[in-house]
Amino acid sequence: MLKNIPFEWLVGLRYTRAGKRSGRNSFISFISLISMAGIGLGVAALIVVLSVMNGFQKEVTDRMLSVLAHVEVFDNSGSMPDWRAEAAQAFKNPAVKGAAPFVETQGMLLRDDALRPAIVRGVLPEEEPNVSDVAGQTRMGSFKALQPGTFNIVLGIELARALRVNLGEKVTLMLAQGQVTPAGVLPRMRSFTVSGIFQAGHNEFDAGLAFINIEDGQRLLRLDGPSGLRLRLVDMNQAPQVAAELKKSMPGDLWLRDWSKLNANWFAAVQTEKRMMFIILTLIIAVAAFNLVSTLVMTVTDKQADIAILRTLGASPRSIMKIFMIQGALVGILGTLLGVGGGVLVAMNIDVIVPFIEHLLGVQFLSKDIYFISTVPSDLRWPDVSKIGVLAVILAFLATLYPSWWAARVKPAEALRYE
Repeated sequence: MLKNIPFEWLVGLRYTRAGKRSGRNSFISFISLISMAGIGLGVAALIVVLSVMNGFQKEVTDRMLSVLAHVEVFDNSGSMPDWRAEAAQAFKNPAVKGAAPFVETQGMLLRDDALRPAIVRGVLPEEEPNVSDVAGQTRMGSFKALQPGTFNIVLGIELARALRVNLGEKVTLMLAQGQVTPAGVLPRMRSFTVSGIFQAGHNEFDAGLAFINIEDGQRLLRLDGPSGLRLRLVDMNQAPQVAAELKKSMPGDLWLRDWSKLNANWFAAVQTEKRMMFIILTLIIAVAAFNLVSTLVMTVTDKQADIAILRTLGASPRSIMKIFMIQGALVGILGTLLGVGGGVLVAMNIDVIVPFIEHLLGVQFLSKDIYFISTVPSDLRWPDVSKIGVLAVILAFLATLYPSWWAARVKPAEALRYE
């Protein structure tokens, strides 16, 4: 079997091991191990960090979409009285699995001396579970209490705390749309009774969102129908494509927006942060990979006599170059494999590792009172793992080019002169 292996591979494999008689060989091999460990550590760190960032992004996205619709459909006339017909048209697309009407406005909620801005959304309590999870997130009271004419309101938990209001108490909603009175133009105001408090786990909604019955909202905004439809899809990641399809298939003068456009700035910021983190941690891998340059230079210096003998036996400069490229590439591949294995293992068990470290050190990395998340999330994505592994191997291969080229230029006569 060994007879069929090219001699470049045999020599390259031998050079990766420490010699028994030479202390210098042992030192070179130790440097190779350090380079291998550095590549592995960088690869593992990059996999774990990207998995945690993906986990946070997925967690936040899931919490956002527990309140937001995947697609919103609006009529340019300002209202959609025949919303059931529009919903029936939307359901013709197999990607749509839920629909519910809504009205929405911005206003100020007032109680005593506390004043807070809020988005007030009018919904049908029996239809809203088709497009959001707010009904199941109601911690106090009942979401079903939003009945027509009762002027009940369900508040986010942080909004209720800021207003210092409890179930059964009154809050006043003030709208920007004014009404003309003998005293001048005054903001439109209406008193509501708090019938529920929900907790979505996302501060933007918990501190700035309230729900009322859709008929109360229409009466308050003086509309003859809902503002539009909120749709839930089978696959939220297809929202932009489905929105484009619905725009073509649904009749009427409509405009649609998907959930990614509603939070475009947040997603752009997350993607930018992930790219920068990828670049920064890639530099760690690059530093470890280019340590191979010094390792191979030392190996070439130490093996000049061996190189000269191989050249006199008929080895070509290309074969000499291949020997040291194989040596460096093996170190890079082994380091990458170790890093991928370690990174995947940590990323898949981070829910066990982090609590163990917290218990061992007596600390808590994520306070539930601040983040609403008590554990560090992780979402391992194999395409990311593949990209990281390929990048590490390429950097290690590039690091072998100069030392290998230098080894190929060694002149046998000069190398053997003092041997």
